[in-house]
Amino acid sequence: MYVRTISRKNKSGSTTTYVQLAHNVRDPQTGQPRADVLYSFGRADTLDVDAIRRLTKSLSRFLSPGEALQIQGAADGDTPLRFIRSYPMGGAYLLRALWEQLGIPEALSQCMKDRSFTSPVEWAAFAMLANRALAPDSKRGAEEWVRQDVALGNPEPIELQHLYRAMDVLLEYWEIIHKEVFFAVADLLNLEVDLIFFDTTSTYFEMDEEDEAGLRQYGHSKDHRPDLPQVVIGLAVTKEGIPVKCWTMPGNTSDMKTVETVKKELLGWKLGRCIWVMDRGMNSEDNRLILQKTGGHYIIGEKLRDNQEVHKEVLAKRGRFTAVRENLEIKEVIVGDGERRRRFILVHNPEEARKDKATREKTLKKIEEALKSIKEQKGQCHKKNVCALLSHRTMGRFLRQLKTGAIKIDKGKIKEEAHLDGKYIISTSDDTLTPEDVALGYKQLMEVERAFRTLKTTLDLRPVYHRKDERIQAHVFLCFLALLLVRIAERKTNMTWDRIRTQMERLHLGEFFSKEGRVLQATELSPEQLNILKQLKISPPQRIRHIQMPP
Repeated sequence: MYVRTISRKNKSGSTTTYVQLAHNVRDPQTGQPRADVLYSFGRADTLDVDAIRRLTKSLSRFLSPGEALQIQGAADGDTPLRFIRSYPMGGAYLLRALWEQLGIPEALSQCMKDRSFTSPVEWAAFAMLANRALAPDSKRGAEEWVRQDVALGNPEPIELQHLYRAMDVLLEYWEIIHKEVFFAVADLLNLEVDLIFFDTTSTYFEMDEEDEAGLRQYGHSKDHRPDLPQVVIGLAVTKEGIPVKCWTMPGNTSDMKTVETVKKELLGWKLGRCIWVMDRGMNSEDNRLILQKTGGHYIIGEKLRDNQEVHKEVLAKRGRFTAVRENLEIKEVIVGDGERRRRFILVHNPEEARKDKATREKTLKKIEEALKSIKEQKGQCHKKNVCALLSHRTMGRFLRQLKTGAIKIDKGKIKEEAHLDGKYIISTSDDTLTPEDVALGYKQLMEVERAFRTLKTTLDLRPVYHRKDERIQAHVFLCFLALLLVRIAERKTNMTWDRIRTQMERLHLGEFFSKEGRVLQATELSPEQLNILKQLKISPPQRIRHIQMPP
């Protein structure tokens, strides 16, 4: 397809030129190419140049941002502009607007009002957060990214030393920033903070030795890397999935020991009626008492197979389950009186029960095949395989060893396991919540797991390139702040961050030069980009971002 001109002579001797949009086709009869006119623009001397310019810009939406800017720059005005390059700016523009909506620049400014910083600390902090959300890299990589690969909007250059200075400042004032940011978010999104969900995860370091007295320690790895030192990360979120606060603890910290620290640090926030929702790994009598201090309450999972008498009583309680949602049935059970009174909700998921049954049947089939194989063995090999089978994580629970040393399938254990299919137990200290609210509240604990997945995948929490405890804590805090902005964007747009980021990163800032000076111009906003900004209540960026006249 191309634009062509044709001319014809008039009787007066003058020539008239016409402009046409055409493309070549092959004549089916002669086999020779010929021009097929798709559209005629009319006479060249009466062309609607503005209409052609609008058409060109409209078509440029289907080009890459750089190609579109090059065409738009050439079409604007009478002075030709030489296109230099373009940078993605949409993602950084969106994040900067949310950063300012939360009042983080003001909070940092207030914290540093008595400090004489000459480096761009606030912009350096934002640069690291934006890098984490848009193109995760090391701090050295972030420095290069800001300089070469993004239109961040920073008024002055950002160097590596500025990034490290900003990390130190963030850690120094992290408690104040945590609190200020949370209440700004609560006001912005009208959050309900009656339920606070808390859980922990871990992230490991590529090193052989743990610190003698530091954060990097060996411990129970939730990344399945017990061979490497790690740190434990605690995260509290609201039922809407908005992060409240994060903690970085030594890698050998058990889940049981985290509860007192978390409750104590949030006590000063005065969140009002606050119910803590935690997984069964946090469940102990001491932790339940801690969570009930100062009028607090808990919803906490129970360990179903720990053989506690109270759990046996809950499971043995007669009565029908009440369906509250698809694949969610509940039954309330009260155990004990007075100070020993405890309230439990027994939950049954029919779909999960079918899966548990199918899994158990597959396991039993494997056991039967293994037992058949062992019978044919003798001596040391026989003993070794018997021990391996009895100690097996899944198959061992369905076996018992006779006095003769032989092993057989324990039918009583199979019956016990079948009774647990699709069930789990929740306990709560709040009698004002309905059984349905307790069950649904606990189910929302998956919001914390979703947050951990985002930290580890989208935001690339690891690898952690830092050695000092302070820098490790600051790195986790930056990831937390990035997660916060990502979750706000997701909640207000009902879109995933991957989708938001993809759409907004198509908004570029182009750099042009001419003899008249230097111009920075943004690409036109697409309908999708306009919709995202509208839902986030962010004003669209100006097309002309900067004009620099020659001296």
